Amino acid sequence: MSLIKSISGIRGTIGGSVGDGLSPVDIVKFTAAYSTLIRKISTNGSNTIVVGRDARMSGSMVQKLVVGTLQSMGFDVTDIGLASTPTTELAVTMEGAAGGIILTASHNPKQWNALKLLNQNGEFLNKAEGEEVLKIAEKDNFAFAEVTELGKVTEKDYTDKHIDNVLNLKLVDVEAIKKANFKVALDTVNSVGGIILPKLLERLGVKTVKTLYGEPTGDFQHNPEPLEKNLGDIMNLMKGGGYDVAFVVDPDVDRLAFICEDGKMYGEEYTLVTVADYVLSHTPGNTVSNLSSTRALRDVTNIYGGKYNAAAVGEVNVVTKMKETNAVIGGEGNGGVIYPESHYGRDALVGIALFLSHLAHKKMKVSELRATYPQYFIAKNRIDLEPSTDVDAILAKIKEAYKNEQINDIDGVKIDFADSWVHLRKSNTEPIIRIYSEASTMEKANEIAKQIQNLI
Repeated sequence: MSLIKSISGIRGTIGGSVGDGLSPVDIVKFTAAYSTLIRKISTNGSNTIVVGRDARMSGSMVQKLVVGTLQSMGFDVTDIGLASTPTTELAVTMEGAAGGIILTASHNPKQWNALKLLNQNGEFLNKAEGEEVLKIAEKDNFAFAEVTELGKVTEKDYTDKHIDNVLNLKLVDVEAIKKANFKVALDTVNSVGGIILPKLLERLGVKTVKTLYGEPTGDFQHNPEPLEKNLGDIMNLMKGGGYDVAFVVDPDVDRLAFICEDGKMYGEEYTLVTVADYVLSHTPGNTVSNLSSTRALRDVTNIYGGKYNAAAVGEVNVVTKMKETNAVIGGEGNGGVIYPESHYGRDALVGIALFLSHLAHKKMKVSELRATYPQYFIAKNRIDLEPSTDVDAILAKIKEAYKNEQINDIDGVKIDFADSWVHLRKSNTEPIIRIYSEASTMEKANEIAKQIQNLI
């Protein structure tokens, strides 16, 4: 059993002893700690917390515990039920709520669940706020409400409001999408994407939609991370012909992957690159992704005269950098698109609508569109260390060894070469160093990683 407490929330496997898995006691404790913090930091005068969840098998159980705890802390609850992560984020601002809790373990397998914690802007808590939640929980430093002050629960469905938000974006060209008469396949991995994505496509004017694993049972029929090794069924469907593009999402619908008309992966790193190309072609400006994301976003940004900036890994860090640099588009290389015109959160619905608009204007096959972008390959390696190893000392020596290259040390050490890069980060939970490298071929990317491994 596993329980991981971090500044971005608490996640763990269902079952086991208190403190060993995500037990009911842990759920109550961390919900109460979050309530204590949010009452202190919220400035909009609201007494409401929004709660939404993906379709995990444990979701209903966790939701009842979270909602009951929020009531016991004196908060009213807007329960939006089965909802994507971006839907919940939008609901917080639309409700004018004090905060929100998303019940999802994202791409983790079905035995996992998590509490993801939002502020009044529908954005994830920052590092200091997350650390404060952990401190409050550790000390059991919270007080429950008297019986006359218990919160009330209101149930609402925000599915259509989220879709309205997407369709109202200026760059979403519904008429062009309708005219293109796209045929689309989906893999929604037995979660909330199966509820909201067919409705989105219908309202975008897509008449032909084939959905694999659309029933939101939470009993995922394959590993839910949208990577090529997990997507054999939808790739085989596409190889059979008859569809222009396939969209694949994770259980909470904040990550988005494309599959070309010939059944080949588009590449999750290029989800953001392609959407950014479309956005920048209409609204030139700056972009942001994290340090471990493809250089192709920088290349595309330069074409339109904007400036690319890199952020530390983590959505909250990307959002912070986007606000600092007034970026018009940003996100992460795992298929996460953040478009401020909608909201500051990864949103697969926004990604789909902007991509289809772009594709409709380009009048290309998806594989042809992919070929228009710079070709890079990312290798993901790691080095296992002894628990006693001083990882920071190793990273400092790597930094010294490459001091004549362009170095970014805001999150580990990233070394930028003329035609490639390598990024080293220590794990927060294991004695390992993750080594991500990118070059024009996979062989070159792995060769760079091997050089670093040998040096270590």
